[in-house]
Amino acid sequence: MYPYENEFMAGQRLMVGFDGTDFNDDLEFLIGTLQVGGVILFSRNLGTPEQIRQLCSDCQACARRLGLPPLFVAIDQEGGQVARLKPPFTQFAGNPAMKHADDAVHFARVTAMELRRLGVNMNMAPVLDVAPDGVNSIMAGRAFGSDPAWVSSMGMTVIDHLQRRGIMAVAKHFPGIGRTVLDSHLALPDLEIDTQTLSDFDLIPFQNAIQGKVAGIMLSHIRYTGIDPVWPASLSPAIAADLLRGKMAYDGVVMTDDLDMGAIKPNHDIATAVGQILVADVDIALICHKGPDIERACEKIRRSLVDDTRLRQMGEHSVDRILGLKRSYLKGSWAERYGKPAEPR
Repeated sequence: MYPYENEFMAGQRLMVGFDGTDFNDDLEFLIGTLQVGGVILFSRNLGTPEQIRQLCSDCQACARRLGLPPLFVAIDQEGGQVARLKPPFTQFAGNPAMKHADDAVHFARVTAMELRRLGVNMNMAPVLDVAPDGVNSIMAGRAFGSDPAWVSSMGMTVIDHLQRRGIMAVAKHFPGIGRTVLDSHLALPDLEIDTQTLSDFDLIPFQNAIQGKVAGIMLSHIRYTGIDPVWPASLSPAIAADLLRGKMAYDGVVMTDDLDMGAIKPNHDIATAVGQILVADVDIALICHKGPDIERACEKIRRSLVDDTRLRQMGEHSVDRILGLKRSYLKGSWAERYGKPAEPR
């Protein structure tokens, strides 16, 4: 572990959205003052290829000017229903339309090339949810299919071909929302399922992704009542710490889905949500809309580092994972500043 300042640690554990298509005062504040670890792009930020490239470049230049690590610059570019980049960027029919491994290879190669040219370095894909036959799955239009082995194979092909081309892949939505019929963008779905049932079906693609060294895993906003009857997966120590970190031995970067979604925001204030994220050993809180919750989340994390020795230690491990991933994909002299071992304690 390395000796990090509290403000730096708090900021690096946030990935945030913003308004506008140009670098602005809000981005200066997020990157320079809060020291956020990443930004995520939506349609409200996207115009021409030249505009997107300039926006990404300006964000990274701000971090570089301040001596900070480069940013994760993320986007949801699954193809099909969820594709933030519109023409002239290549349009794909989506995961259900992929019938052969070559389809996944082509998608990943083209997408990686287009994202890299823009300065985007992380894709919130692939979807590894398995949509069972006979279920009116909310993910039917986004999943590779109903067979865990097929989903695993296609998902790993996408992960491999994105990452070998310098784009960090984020597998989602752990531990699987293919059985869900309610949209967590709108409300909190409950799923009555136990760990063994998940392991025999839903977790298979994620276990393969872990073995394939996927850069990140995104947690769902579903409450799996047979495992944790209180907290959704994104806020659950039983799922994030015990199942994903413990049983499945994943030591990569773990992030929440958007904390602004209807499954979370009406039910938990940001301080409560972030408090759960910290005890659940989740690395990154994703907050996709401009507003006071971003600063409140940063302050909640910072205070936890001061007030709780255990959370401070867990936080150092989280930042180690975040910076380790950045060192792997985002080379540069910044690593010298954040690559020196801590003094013995």
